[in-house]
Amino acid sequence: MRRSTDRILVSHAGNLPRPDELNELIHGGLVRDLSLSKDYQERLPKAVRWIVERQAEIGVDIVNDGEYVKAGSYGGYMQDRVSGFETRPADPGKPPKRAGTAERDRRDFPGFFASGLWFAGSGGPVRPGFATPGEVRQLGAQVRVCTGPVKYTAHEAIKADVANLKAAIAGKDVEGYIAALGPLSLGAGVANEHYRTEDEYMMAVAEACREEYKAITDAGLIVQVDEPEFCTTWMFYPDWDVSQYRKYLEWAVEILNDSLRGLPAELVRFHTCWGSGHRPHVNDIELRHIADLMLKINATQYSIEAANVRHEHEYHVWDDVKLPDGKMLMPGVIAHATDLVEHPELVAERIVNYAERVGRENVQTGTDCGIGSRVGHKEVVWAKLAAMVEGARIASKRLWRR
Repeated sequence: MRRSTDRILVSHAGNLPRPDELNELIHGGLVRDLSLSKDYQERLPKAVRWIVERQAEIGVDIVNDGEYVKAGSYGGYMQDRVSGFETRPADPGKPPKRAGTAERDRRDFPGFFASGLWFAGSGGPVRPGFATPGEVRQLGAQVRVCTGPVKYTAHEAIKADVANLKAAIAGKDVEGYIAALGPLSLGAGVANEHYRTEDEYMMAVAEACREEYKAITDAGLIVQVDEPEFCTTWMFYPDWDVSQYRKYLEWAVEILNDSLRGLPAELVRFHTCWGSGHRPHVNDIELRHIADLMLKINATQYSIEAANVRHEHEYHVWDDVKLPDGKMLMPGVIAHATDLVEHPELVAERIVNYAERVGRENVQTGTDCGIGSRVGHKEVVWAKLAAMVEGARIASKRLWRR
């Protein structure tokens, strides 16, 4: 994993706009199952080449495949890659394993949540892959349950993902990464009816995830472990205090590190966030309470939300928390929560705030989350990425006094 030795390197945290010919096949991301079709799969190599070239043209240094295999669902793709789970109608007489998304905010803003807007995309009321204004989500109508051994079954699929990205970056002065779902996001919210204990169940989930991660790092690519639940589980257990949550995260770190067992940390980026829902976020867990535990995850780089206005001030956390030697931060300097395009000077300021605290060589730029399906139009995505590249150039000039 390259470091910012003479300038701030640029990356991002996830999905990017699909080319029209691919997008049309899955109806703008609304019919994810069609991404498994032969037609879609045959078009993927060309699409990945296109998005890699687009990123390189803009000036992104660490690129990905656009997350096209996920077809608008950051986690749903992984459900197709593991066995041991089934979906069934929820039992109205049986309480769920945990509360719903954003439960703490729901208690404080009942009218807002009753409106149906909270599942909309982060930048506005209508986004591909999210709900539309006034839509009523029947939460709990269907539940996933672990009913058998959890096994990874997608060895050929991940081999194809790796081959597509490696072919696309060949001959270019870029690094490649593939984002893969974290074990908490895959299994922690699912009821276990097969394993004797929750620990045994989650270790099996971690092992299944590990097979995908290993295929990526074995190919010399960076794996980004997407684990928003490191932050958002705070919402699922709304009556916990910080000490209880930290105890949970200590267990979560064990699960995550088991999923990374034996893998080269220098090829691991850990991504977490406070979720992309368009909601108040006044009850998000503060980074100061969990940053030290995040750093115990066996990764070299940590991708965190930093442009989100609820968390933008948290660069000050690094005044007190020491970044261990060899580690890097990838703060989000571009927000997914607005269609406003950040000014490059603001981007530079955000970068410098981190570089002054953890060292310029330990900072790369990122986005808060994937922005391909979270801002209003692909034109805005390209403008935001261009602003990030220009902001990194300005910050580099200041940090290296050129």
